[in-house]
Amino acid sequence: METKVNVLDSNNLDENILKEVANVIRNKGLVAFPTETVYGLGANALEPEAVKKIFLAKGRPQDNPLIIHIYDLDQISSLARNIPEISRKFMDKFWPGPMTIILEKTDLVPEVTSAGLSTIGIRMPKSIIARAIIKESGVPIAAPSANISGRPSPTDMERCVEDLKGKVDYIVGGEISEVGLESTIIDCTVTPPCILRPGGITLDMLKEVDKDIYIDQSIMKKPEKDFKPKAPGMKYRHYAPKAPVKIVNGELRKTIVRINEMVEAYRNDGKKVGIMATEETKDQYENALIISVGTRKNMDSIGRNLFETLRTFDDNEVDVILSEAFEEKGFGIAIMNRLKKSAGFNVIDV
Repeated sequence: METKVNVLDSNNLDENILKEVANVIRNKGLVAFPTETVYGLGANALEPEAVKKIFLAKGRPQDNPLIIHIYDLDQISSLARNIPEISRKFMDKFWPGPMTIILEKTDLVPEVTSAGLSTIGIRMPKSIIARAIIKESGVPIAAPSANISGRPSPTDMERCVEDLKGKVDYIVGGEISEVGLESTIIDCTVTPPCILRPGGITLDMLKEVDKDIYIDQSIMKKPEKDFKPKAPGMKYRHYAPKAPVKIVNGELRKTIVRINEMVEAYRNDGKKVGIMATEETKDQYENALIISVGTRKNMDSIGRNLFETLRTFDDNEVDVILSEAFEEKGFGIAIMNRLKKSAGFNVIDV
């Protein structure tokens, strides 16, 4: 398949490119495009043939549900039913933005889009480019991350090209993703609402709307084999680079000592080691490829850089990646959720 690649400027949208991209969506094609979370791989959410192509291009398991992206609240009524008032309050406060809400779906939503579930996740992205593409297409767009299934999600156009060129019809570039992690997913079919995937909209932010909302504790653990995911990212190993990831968790001084000891042992075995460090610790390691993922004073920077850092280790063909852990509060909950999944929950406590 020949893949067309173009770039859109969110400050000056090229109408000709928008029309081209929308035409691909309407004709059951696949388009990778930017959002504020990560880049998405989109198809017409209401066309089963188009949606099936997403699973094929990504190598995505068929029981992993997709998220439908909309540009306007008016689109909700055709996609979801029995919409609770609390979900409206979340929408009013956080849309457009990095938040997905799970609702009961209507019969208009194909089974392949919802992975056979009676519910569907819906999101209104903040990205100007994403919303312009959805609006121009005239249909809601189903879109998981624009990468090969299981790999770290892409936050820029080049990584989409790396994974999907020759597998999709069109790749649209734009800004680097602002958040860097996929959207927060809230299940509003239960009372109180439950967070099924943490993201840029944190628990504390959501509690301002509903003080009883909580995080499903199973998301921070390795899922059982027969687990049926209600939201993307709940079941399978995700966000994983080619090299195995090991997280060292504990007081920072002890973490540094342990990582340096592990580096020495791996080097004695002839292995090339990558260390995911921070601005505060990067100068305390040696004899490894050391990459700072950001500063602990600004967890947003760590979230924004996490996936790209994992991919950079792949570029440098390291044999193993050692990462510091982060405090599981605020945005750190989402960061550790992704990091633990990338490591297959391989955490070493010190």
